[in-house]
Amino acid sequence: MSATEGEKKSARVVVADDQTVVREGIVMLLGLLPGVEVVGAAGDGEEAVRLVRELAPDVVLMDLRMPRCDGVEATRRIRAQYPGTQVVVLTTFADDESLFPALRAGARGYLTKDAGGDEIVRAVHSVLSGDAGLSPSVQRRLLERLSRSEAEPVPAAAEAPDGLTARETEVLVLIAEGLSNQEIARRLHVSTATVKTHINNLFAKTGLKDRAQAVRYAYGKGLVRPPTG
Repeated sequence: MSATEGEKKSARVVVADDQTVVREGIVMLLGLLPGVEVVGAAGDGEEAVRLVRELAPDVVLMDLRMPRCDGVEATRRIRAQYPGTQVVVLTTFADDESLFPALRAGARGYLTKDAGGDEIVRAVHSVLSGDAGLSPSVQRRLLERLSRSEAEPVPAAAEAPDGLTARETEVLVLIAEGLSNQEIARRLHVSTATVKTHINNLFAKTGLKDRAQAVRYAYGKGLVRPPTG
C-alpha cells in the first residue's frame, strides 16, 4: 500500500437494511476492511434518514425493499435534505424497476449483495470522488437499456392512451408481438410477477379482458404496426 493510500481518510458509512442478519453481516464485513468506518445502522428508510440527520455520514449503503420508507424514497429525501451524504444502493435486486428509480432518486452507486467487501469499499470511495460506484453487471444493464431505448423507443407518456405508463405501454406492445409473460420478463429484465402486475394494471385502465383484446387494442391505437409484405 502506498503512503497516499495509507493516509486516505476513512469514509463514514451508515448501513440501512431491514434484515437484521444481513445488516449485522455487512457491518461486520466493513469493520474488517480499511477505508471505511461504520458509524450507524438502520432497519428502515425512516431510520436511515434520521441517522443521516444526526450523524452526517459520508455515504449510506441503502437497501431498497424496507418497511415504513423504502430505499428509493429514503434516497430521495437524503439527497434533497442532506446533499453532503452520498447513497450507494446495496440490494438483492438488479432489475430495471429497482435500478432506474434508485438512480433517478439520486443514488450514485448501485451494487448487488453478491458484491465483495473490496467492491463495496471501492464503490464508496468512487462516489465520494465524484464518480459512479456501479457494479459491472449494473453498468451492462445501463448500456443495454440505453441501446434498447435508442433502437426501440417507448411511446412518450403523453402519447400513451388511457393513462398507461410508459412501462405498461411497453408490456402491451410486447403482448401484441406475441410474447408470453416469461418472454416479456426476460426482455425487460424483470420478474414474471412484475409483468403480471403491469398487465393487471393496463387491463384495468383500458377495460380489456384478455390478451386477444389487448392485441386488437394495441393495433387499433397505433402502438403496433401490421406486418407488411
